[in-house]
Amino acid sequence: MYAALRSVGAYVPSKILTNHDLERLVDTSDEWITKRTGIKTRHIAAPDESTSDLGVQASRKALQRAGLEPEEIDLLICATISPDYFCMPSTACMIAKKLGISNVPALDISAACSGFIYALATAKAYVESGMAQNVLIVGAEKLSAIVDWSDRTTCILFGDGAGAAVIGGTREREEAIRDVNISADGKYYDYLITPGCGTERPCSEEVVKERACFIKMKGNETFKVAVKTLTSDVVDLLEKNGVESQEITYFVPHQANYRILSAVANSLGLRDEQCVITVDKYGNTSSASIPMALNDLYEERRLQKGDLLLLDAFGGGFTWGSALLPFSPRE
Repeated sequence: MYAALRSVGAYVPSKILTNHDLERLVDTSDEWITKRTGIKTRHIAAPDESTSDLGVQASRKALQRAGLEPEEIDLLICATISPDYFCMPSTACMIAKKLGISNVPALDISAACSGFIYALATAKAYVESGMAQNVLIVGAEKLSAIVDWSDRTTCILFGDGAGAAVIGGTREREEAIRDVNISADGKYYDYLITPGCGTERPCSEEVVKERACFIKMKGNETFKVAVKTLTSDVVDLLEKNGVESQEITYFVPHQANYRILSAVANSLGLRDEQCVITVDKYGNTSSASIPMALNDLYEERRLQKGDLLLLDAFGGGFTWGSALLPFSPRE
């Protein structure tokens, strides 16, 4: 039994926050944000929209496109760093509840921006071991809830949204996910961190006053490690599988920063038409960014059966991952 990418789906909130809107919140400009990040707009969830609500909308699309009912799902995995609840229940449990999925495992993965690829690796293992036939994986984030809107170094970067995919079993080798690589190195933990409200620094008046419950980032340091790690990880994956960069139909990286994406693509010798860029309109949506980009390809009718996809992500932890797989919808 092999594991195959059967469908994708995504959802973005209706509210759009532009760079010009941010000029009224913090000391920044559209020109500065665009030049440094490539971001022009990002979507912001409504006050009554939770992370699981975003994930449910994306999941319904993925299920419908896979031709599956919720009760046919054997495992639900949600990758998120902005869960509905601090400790419990998991956001995966909330998505399952809202979809009407019961009596199957539902779990969260916390791997920051690499979360979707971590979920993909887990789903692949479950299917290929025979423990599951159809796995729903979701990357969902309401990052607007954990961003300090007075911090101009971070609030310009992040947006809200969700993406989902169905990973299903197949006997056809050509449909199978070829390879997934995931890894981590905790020595860089403080480069990208939410320092407060965990057991290291429990919630207190001091933590709240310091705004330590929001995302903090060492931007320049993160940039350097990200470019080096993303490039070497993909090079290793392609060499291991005997694939040349020219054979890739679409390179779909985590959408963090246009300068990072451009540097990695250039290092790999990829053509512009191979690279999928959505950071300009969605910003950084962490674990949701790769499935949201895949969904854009699908809805633009550019994603066809058999297209070879190269996924690549890097996130807080630090974590990273890459995957090589064809798009294999059921007939």
